[in-house]
Amino acid sequence: QFQTISYEHKEDMRYEPFKSFIGFLESRFPTVFDRLTVEALSDYTLVFTWKGSDLSLKPVMFDGHYDVVPVEPGTEADWSHPPFSGAVADGYVWGRGAIDDKGGVIALLEGVEDLLSSGFEPRRTLIFSVVHDEEIGGKDGAAKVAEHLIAKGIELEYLIGEGGIIASESSLLPGGSNLALIGTAEKGFVTLLLTAKGEGGHSSKPPADSALVRLAKAVTVLHENPFKPELVEPATDMLAGLAPYQGGVKGFMMSYPDLFGGLIAKGLAEDDNLQGMVRTTTAVTMLNAGIKENVIPQSAEAAVNFRLLPNMTPEMLVKAVEEKIKDPSINITYSNKVPLGQTLPIADKDGPGFKMVSDAIHAIDPSAVVLPNLFLATTDTRHYGQLTENIYRFRPVTIAQEEASMVHGTNERLSVEGVVRSFKIAREMIFSAGSN
Repeated sequence: QFQTISYEHKEDMRYEPFKSFIGFLESRFPTVFDRLTVEALSDYTLVFTWKGSDLSLKPVMFDGHYDVVPVEPGTEADWSHPPFSGAVADGYVWGRGAIDDKGGVIALLEGVEDLLSSGFEPRRTLIFSVVHDEEIGGKDGAAKVAEHLIAKGIELEYLIGEGGIIASESSLLPGGSNLALIGTAEKGFVTLLLTAKGEGGHSSKPPADSALVRLAKAVTVLHENPFKPELVEPATDMLAGLAPYQGGVKGFMMSYPDLFGGLIAKGLAEDDNLQGMVRTTTAVTMLNAGIKENVIPQSAEAAVNFRLLPNMTPEMLVKAVEEKIKDPSINITYSNKVPLGQTLPIADKDGPGFKMVSDAIHAIDPSAVVLPNLFLATTDTRHYGQLTENIYRFRPVTIAQEEASMVHGTNERLSVEGVVRSFKIAREMIFSAGSN
C-alpha cells in the first residue's frame, strides 16, 4: 500500500511513502528494531546487524529492496485489484512489489522477528540490508551499503540477494515438481549510447549524409545481427542438473554440454523466453533526434541495452559493437543512468552458501529440485563484489510460471500460501546461516 516508487528522474521522486514504509517496519517488527543494531544510510536505506557470539566467523548478509517500479500510465484499469491496494482476494496478495521485492523483504524480517522472539542467538553475525533505490541502479542504496561495510573492514562469508525463485509445478520437471533456482551469477547490464553527427538544414534540400539515417542503419545492424548463442556456466550447471529428469535424446545431450553445447544453445536461442540464457542480448530502447518535421537533425542518438553473459566484459562489448556497425563516425559511450558495476565471479555451487539455501528449501519443500542458474536480470548484488566472491541470488517466493511475467507488469501478486511458505523458508535460511 505504500507507493515507494523509484523514478529515473530525481524531480519525480516522492519520499513521504518511503518514510511511511520505514515507520511501518518499526511498528510491525519492534523486536528487530530493539535488539538489532540499525543504521540508516542515504536517509531511506536500512542496515540491520545481528551480532553473533563467534566474531572469528565472517558475517553472512541478506540484501533486499522495498522500492518498486511505476505502474505504466493507462494500464491501471487492467489490474484485477488496484496496484497499490494490497488487496487480499482470491487467495492472493495483490499489488506492485508483492514479488519484487517487498514480499522478500517482509519474509526476511518476519523470520528475524520470529527467531528473536523464540530466543535464538546466532553464532555467526548476520547483516540485513533493506535498500530504497534498486530499481534505478542502487547508487544511493546498495552502493552506499557496500562502501559502509568496506569502510568497517567487513568481509562476508557469502551474500544472499534477490534473484531466483521457486517455480511451482515446473514444466521442466516431470510430474509438476517445484523447481528452485539459485542464481550463482547474473547477466551484466550495459547501456551504450550511439551518437551520429551530420549536416542539417531544411528538409526540402536533404543532404547526402544524414546523421539520423546513419544511426538508423547502425541500430538496425545490431538488431538484425544478435550475438552468437553459446552455452556457458552456470547455464551448463542448470542443464546438467535437469538432464536426469528429461530422459531420451534430450536428456542425454543435456548430460554432455561439452559435446552438444552448440546444438543446445542454438535450440534455446530460438525461444524468445530462453535466449537470454545463451546469448548477450541486444535491445534498442530509445531514439532521440530532430526538433521539427521539416528540419534535418544535425545529431541523432540511440540507447541500446545489452544484457551480458558472464564471459563478456563491457570493454569486449564495445569492441564487438564497433565491429558490427563498421561506422567509425558513430560515437559510442556508456550511459551514466545505471552504473556498470563489476563483473562478478560465478559463486561456488558446492559452497556453504548454496548448501544453506538448498537445505532451507528442502526443510519446507522436501521434493523440490534445487539447481544453480544464470539470473537474467540485474540486481543490486553487483555492488557487493568487494565484500565476497560468493553471491547467491534467491528469494523464497513460490510462483507459477505464468505469474513470473507479472513482475514489473500488470496484476503482480503472490499467493497467500506462498507468503506463508516464503516466511518459513526465510526463517530456515536465517537460522541456518546464523548457526554455522
